[in-house]
Amino acid sequence: MAKRKICVVITARPSYSRIKTALSAIKAHPKLQLQLVVAGSALLDRYGNAVDYIEEDGFSIEAKVFMVLEGENKTSMAKTTGLGLMELANIFYNLKPDAVVTIADRFETIATSVAAAYQNIPLIHVQGGEVTGNIDEKVRHANTKLADIHLVASLDAKERLIKMGEDVNYVFNTGCPSIDIAYEVSKSPQLDFNPIEKYGGVGKNIDWNNGYLVVMQHPVTTEYDDAKTHITSTLKVIHELGIPTFWFWPNVDAGADGTSNGIRTYREIQQPDNIHFFKNMIPEDFLRLLINSKCLIGNSSVGIRECSFLGVPVVNIGTRQKGRIRDKNVIDVSYNKDEINKGILSMINKKLNINSNSIYGDGDSGEKIANILAEVELRFHKTITY
Repeated sequence: MAKRKICVVITARPSYSRIKTALSAIKAHPKLQLQLVVAGSALLDRYGNAVDYIEEDGFSIEAKVFMVLEGENKTSMAKTTGLGLMELANIFYNLKPDAVVTIADRFETIATSVAAAYQNIPLIHVQGGEVTGNIDEKVRHANTKLADIHLVASLDAKERLIKMGEDVNYVFNTGCPSIDIAYEVSKSPQLDFNPIEKYGGVGKNIDWNNGYLVVMQHPVTTEYDDAKTHITSTLKVIHELGIPTFWFWPNVDAGADGTSNGIRTYREIQQPDNIHFFKNMIPEDFLRLLINSKCLIGNSSVGIRECSFLGVPVVNIGTRQKGRIRDKNVIDVSYNKDEINKGILSMINKKLNINSNSIYGDGDSGEKIANILAEVELRFHKTITY
């Protein structure tokens, strides 16, 4: 019996950690054949060159799609998606997969969904059904309506998709594969590497051994014009606190240019002696960095997902994660400097009784996904009763 050809499209740095263990499980499954396509910012050095880590982990890449237009604004987002659609349509035509997997909610993932759906290729959407505060939510729900099979990360998401009219027989709560990595890290959480020596980065050689913060703050596409102001507020707070901090570069979204410009301008003029900047880390190293930190600050979904499992305190800034289910390790603040400062101090100075939480999975999501893909009926046409 021929193996099912499962084509997975990774379009950005965070998407890899969201699917890595599922890729391994698909690759190892006797009934499945992995076809891996890497596209978008996952191929670009300025956003961490995630493709290098993918290849180092032993995954063969069937195709690479260079599709990101310069500009990092609303128009370039739309055009990037259009380029992705054109290229991915050809790739799917040539690879002839039995099913295509699109991941989560980044703007360019809609290109994967349309290219597959329009060619009558069964589409599998991972991590649909969640609610957030920017364009990602529209993309996520659009992917849902184009998809035939849904692999969601939480019970809340499953219930929402069923309310949206999706067939209960094709909505599976697998948890998030990123929690699989967090589970493994939780068994050996020691920070066994020097982040600056291993990854280089830019900034002062900070003394982080007595405690540090981690910052990951992305632009909000619906607040595009305020990106530089938002990031500058956080920079000022972190600089004034004086606590050693590892700061990570933003994703390629509308407003990323403003966020990046804000970071560069502040770094060059103020030369903060307590902040060191990185583009990327492999998922395991990044989670070890988090679990040993005093607090994560910013608006990344890692604060909502992995940090809830690992029990890492999080100060979530602004609206980007608005509506996403969270645990008691997270407090929400506005972009106001005083609120951010107060929030950080409250999280690092309190002994919070935070326990590992399995809202987004128990550590076996990758295996669940592979087993479902091997057995589920692959279909394109679906009947929905509203």
